[in-house]
Amino acid sequence: MACDITAGRITPCKDSIGGLDAVYFINDSENLDASTITYNANGEGITSATGSRHAFHYDLKGEQSSFTQTVTSSRDNGTTFYEQVLELTLPNLSLADNKELKLLAYGNPQVIVKDNNGKFWMMGLQFGADVTGGTTVTGGAMGDLSGYTLTLTAKEPVMANLFDSTTEAALATAVGLVIVKGDGTFVS
Repeated sequence: MACDITAGRITPCKDSIGGLDAVYFINDSENLDASTITYNANGEGITSATGSRHAFHYDLKGEQSSFTQTVTSSRDNGTTFYEQVLELTLPNLSLADNKELKLLAYGNPQVIVKDNNGKFWMMGLQFGADVTGGTTVTGGAMGDLSGYTLTLTAKEPVMANLFDSTTEAALATAVGLVIVKGDGTFVS
């Protein structure tokens, strides 16, 4: 049967940490096309993609951003899908950020999520992601957040693929990215 599992799992080492380091937004007009992607031998890790596209890099610092995938499976309906939810906290308010975050909410980007373990995850590969909520907040007390919160959600037929790349430069080369940093510099 095609649904049979193929491996067991041992208890892994305690060498992992939580949290996110950065996200990269790819406009829907330049999205990675699944037909141009090459996967590793197990069919889960993305090793390369043809074409060229821009990815806009957002630094994430602190411990307030997260990426969660929830599986929804129905025996009755014969369906399984994964809801991918990215919760972002972006401190400080600005006119430039207002404009960019408005455009992000209007679009349907793919999102590459870099966790604090140096792993890159592909969110919204087939259907893209949508901004489904968020706030612009000044805070009440001096120590409160003055910034933005955003929730992006994607529903996909498979879990977010990991990239085989372990550095930003290797990722850019492997999948044809021109990474646009917040300071105006590029990685490609």
